[in-house]
Amino acid sequence: MFHNELNAKLIKFIGEQKMFFTATAPTVGRINLSPKGIDTFRILDENTVGYLDLTGSGNETSAHIQENGRMTIMFCSYTEKPLILRLYGEGEIIGKQNVKWELLAPKFKHFHGERQIILLNIKSVQTSCGYGVPVYELKSERDTLIDWAKNKDENKIKDYWKAKNLQSIDGLPTNLL
Repeated sequence: MFHNELNAKLIKFIGEQKMFFTATAPTVGRINLSPKGIDTFRILDENTVGYLDLTGSGNETSAHIQENGRMTIMFCSYTEKPLILRLYGEGEIIGKQNVKWELLAPKFKHFHGERQIILLNIKSVQTSCGYGVPVYELKSERDTLIDWAKNKDENKIKDYWKAKNLQSIDGLPTNLL
């Protein structure tokens, strides 16, 4: 079923999820599908969501969004009540140098190694059954990414970005620095 925006029921569902997936693709090149955890996702209004993007081994989402804007975010229920929720829309990258950073950053929990905020301006919302998704129980969050970043000062994080995060695997620029 398609919706034009998030409603109270879907907002509640998102708030209960501990994991989500992002999907982007360049016009020509590889599709990127990334699982996300940690308390980084926020609903800003019925048509806008975002997540605090933490330093990782690549920066595909940023490169793809800057090239064509297309993005999908998906949530799956892993409880007895199945549901899949997809948010389709146009992404926007908010770097620390962007004037919007000062307005948006306080809405997120601060993490050492935070890289940028990824916004999704929702164009359509789709729900589907999720009957094929297994029932899982969260054992715990992983602290590995957080611990990795805590062990690096700002200069070492930027050095990592220079080495690993300035272009996509298909050679598109991320404009991170």
